[in-house]
Amino acid sequence: MNRLVKLGVVDDIRSVVDMISSKIPWQDHGIEIVGSATNGEEGLEMIRESQPDLILTDIRMPKMDGLEMTRSILEVLPNSKVIILSAYTDFDYAQKAIQYGALDYVKKPFSIDQIVKAVVKAKEVWEQENLSRSHVIGLEKKIKESMPALRQEYLSLLVHHQTNEAELAKLSSFLDIHALTPPFAVMTIQIDQFTDKYGEVPVKELELARFSLQNIVEETIAYYTTAVVFREAFNRYICILNMQTEESPITIADHCCANIARHTKFTISIGIGLSVATVQELPKSYQQSLSALSYHFYTGGNGAFSYHTDAQDQPVEWIYTEDSENEFLFAFRSGNRDKCVEWGMAIFEEMGKTSVLPEPGVVERLLQGLVLRMLRVLLEKFPRASLAEFEAKVQEIKSDSGADLHGYRSWFIDLCDVGCRLINQERASESQKIIYRSAEYIKSHLHADLTLEHCAKQVNLSWGYYSNLFKKVTGTAFQQFVTQAKIERAKSMLIEDYQVQEIAQQLGYEHRRYFSEVFKKQTGLTPTEFKEMSLGKSSPS
Repeated sequence: MNRLVKLGVVDDIRSVVDMISSKIPWQDHGIEIVGSATNGEEGLEMIRESQPDLILTDIRMPKMDGLEMTRSILEVLPNSKVIILSAYTDFDYAQKAIQYGALDYVKKPFSIDQIVKAVVKAKEVWEQENLSRSHVIGLEKKIKESMPALRQEYLSLLVHHQTNEAELAKLSSFLDIHALTPPFAVMTIQIDQFTDKYGEVPVKELELARFSLQNIVEETIAYYTTAVVFREAFNRYICILNMQTEESPITIADHCCANIARHTKFTISIGIGLSVATVQELPKSYQQSLSALSYHFYTGGNGAFSYHTDAQDQPVEWIYTEDSENEFLFAFRSGNRDKCVEWGMAIFEEMGKTSVLPEPGVVERLLQGLVLRMLRVLLEKFPRASLAEFEAKVQEIKSDSGADLHGYRSWFIDLCDVGCRLINQERASESQKIIYRSAEYIKSHLHADLTLEHCAKQVNLSWGYYSNLFKKVTGTAFQQFVTQAKIERAKSMLIEDYQVQEIAQQLGYEHRRYFSEVFKKQTGLTPTEFKEMSLGKSSPS
């Protein structure tokens, strides 16, 4: 609901004031009386206190006339509307008041209708101007609120697309970008391990941390030179640095890293591009800063790197040879986890020892290629559905663009663990199948001469390997297993009323007496005692 428009009345004749204030139903017109006075000084004091939107005032009054008061009113309330009450003889005086800013005048003597008409007209003018003024204020507020985003978007365009000096000059004043004077260098600043460390942190706390980062960086740089710092991504900032400074960019960046580590809970990495002389070259320096930033791959963060052209020409074949890779893949295909890990640790150790570090992107692509070859080895052995754990581990590093050398090493070793475990499980599974088949063979050939050598030959294994594998899978030594299998079959045959002699022959025992001795040793009963007890003919002593 809109508020009532406020009206103040000033006239040195009390009856005129009372008539205007009390005889007219102002609320019917959306107007309320907020004050009145009978001389200019009191009127001006009332106006300052109640701040009416509309003012009715006589042109001639004691202590301060209407002309002087009009001038004073419009200094205090420039948006208010003043209506002059004047006698016919003061007409020229009233016109002068209008020149000073009064909206209208009403000649005395006047009727109530004339007053109402003049005041309502003034109200309409005031409301229209107030609407326009509110619209302008709203636009100004929106522009002010969006200014950081506009500034950031424009600055982002500067480092991503070529812009000429004329365009920069035209927008710098509007966007309040006054620090952009050549020569320039672009620094890209990134919060280390952002996803791992801050993935679960509340947004409000993150915003505070990022505000602190920008504030500390700006204050640190301001000690040495001018710069513009703006946010590029959730965990990344760009700084366009003025290079007219005695201090080197790498020193300034090192101070930024140190101050962030000292005053916050996180660390940053900074990449610095080469100096450029024009705003059109900013994208070139920016790309160089990204290349330099990628070298945090080797340190894990909390450091600055300058762009060097010689690093781009460094060969990467030294990381490992084709023969070395084939040696690794052979160990991997064999499920030799220790050999794989030893190879990987040696490779990663070598990466940190070279005098000129190779471009991290090349190292990452090399490792990703090796991992794809590991996957191909597994696909030769397993259906794809059974490789979900390995493939999920492969994707982990892809979703974390901030992974460093240590992270890649842990990731690679984990892949070796998962892959070798799958291979060894499959091998163990095949071994179990062999022994289970052999156990079934034993149970169905209890009448035969079931020697260790004979059973090992049936599954094409050496007797020594077969013996160890048999015990590992069944938990029982081969000969003990055979004996137990024969005794279990003997128990069944005794209950089925087979004769002891007949059972001994069918189970491969040449002598009944020897069979009985083995049976008693295993069960604590003679075959006859077991049979009688099982059929309920006797009770154990």
